[in-house]
Amino acid sequence: MFKVCAELKNAETLMRDAYCSALMEMAKTDRRIVALDADLVSSSGMKPFFKAYPDRAIQCGIAEANMIGVAAGLSLTGKVPFCHSFGPFASRRVCDQIFISAAYARLNVRIVGSDPGVTAAYNGGTHMPFEDMAVLRAIPEITLLEPCDPVCMADLTRQLADVYGVYYIRMARKNAVAVYEPGSTFEIGKGNILRNGTDVTIIASGIMVAEALKAAEKLAEEGVSARVADMFTWKPIDTALIERCAEETGAFVTAENHNVYGGLGSAVAEAAAKTSPVPIEMVGTDDRFGQVGTEAFLRAEYRLTAEHIAEAAKKAIERK
Repeated sequence: MFKVCAELKNAETLMRDAYCSALMEMAKTDRRIVALDADLVSSSGMKPFFKAYPDRAIQCGIAEANMIGVAAGLSLTGKVPFCHSFGPFASRRVCDQIFISAAYARLNVRIVGSDPGVTAAYNGGTHMPFEDMAVLRAIPEITLLEPCDPVCMADLTRQLADVYGVYYIRMARKNAVAVYEPGSTFEIGKGNILRNGTDVTIIASGIMVAEALKAAEKLAEEGVSARVADMFTWKPIDTALIERCAEETGAFVTAENHNVYGGLGSAVAEAAAKTSPVPIEMVGTDDRFGQVGTEAFLRAEYRLTAEHIAEAAKKAIERK
């Protein structure tokens, strides 16, 4: 069960702190929990875990591929390993290790890729993954998650102790807008409808969920009724929710901090095409590389704002 915050404001907890706190809570009673990092313990906010559980914390250094191999080996011994690195290094750089050593071997590994898309900001294009989910989405049986706020991040992390398989969590590392009230819980593989509407459905994830809610408010002022759904699981995607929203609103906008090729928009379009094809407008980076800048500048540069979502919604409605 979940409850949406009455108003949008910055969360009091950083995303990385929600992740670390959830792991520490789990580790108190579950000795299977192991944390691995690739020379980013401070950046990932995992210093408290490494201090509290030094026998279950492994600093792998700048050797991400080896980190995945170590995680696979730990899985074989019955451990539940959580690996972290920046998004491009947790996906592109280690794709073959995730595919062969973890997924193909049907092992139990969790990978956290932080600073996705424009949230990489001053780290620039080399550290700005607009393609991490697309790269990994083609791996059979992998589960892809992108929580939008610390409440969702913590709950999903706790759930990963008692499921089996390969999971990738796309985590904005620092500040986030609070979308959900504390105590909210989430079902992996199911999206959440945050706001009802009849003219168009905006399907978003990560940092774009708050922007989608803002866009819905803007559209309401113009007499447009927009539904908003948080699709925090990209794979397996909630096909039932997509079919229902297609039938009830007749048009979609997808909003993602990711390349529109192979990302959330592609996943939604694939699902809709099988059951209820509708006009779909995709808000995301349009086949571009990243660059250095403030997050605010980058959101505007790559058209990742509420204004751009509202504009796309009008286009989708016109195409009905």
